[in-house]
Amino acid sequence: MADVNDALAANRDAVLDLIAAAERSAASWTTPRAPGKWSPSQVVEHVARGLDEAANGFSGAPSSIPMPPAFLRPLLRLLFFNRILKKGVFPTGYKAHKAMNPTSGPATPAEARVRLEGALARFDQECRRRVASGQHVVSTGFGTVSVEDLVRYNALHTRHHSKQMSGPA
Repeated sequence: MADVNDALAANRDAVLDLIAAAERSAASWTTPRAPGKWSPSQVVEHVARGLDEAANGFSGAPSSIPMPPAFLRPLLRLLFFNRILKKGVFPTGYKAHKAMNPTSGPATPAEARVRLEGALARFDQECRRRVASGQHVVSTGFGTVSVEDLVRYNALHTRHHSKQMSGPA
């Protein structure tokens, strides 16, 4: 459980960094950083949806993202999931599934904090519940993965979007 606790702490730090980036983005909160890009509000909602979807996976609740066919999941796990974990960074140009594309997000950075903290709390709770059961999790896109790896993946995803909040388009 120690490794999962470390991963959860790193994930919490990543979410707190995103909250700080959201607060720094108040002046451009609903303005996309470039044509075709998301606003800081939409970035927050996208990350919160990712936490929600992962929590659904941990709890066994239905996902809003359809699973690819079983024969593709190991390939996707190898090409994307494992590569992201090995390199420790989320690739640029990686497109989210349309169910994860928000048309809007929290109205203010203060609401973003509430949204992210709520999604993180549920994610953390469901993760700990799954670890206690001794089971892996079936990820929507990647099939069966360890809980720790999915937590690490989420932290990398969140850090990727924190950088986008203040970085160049």
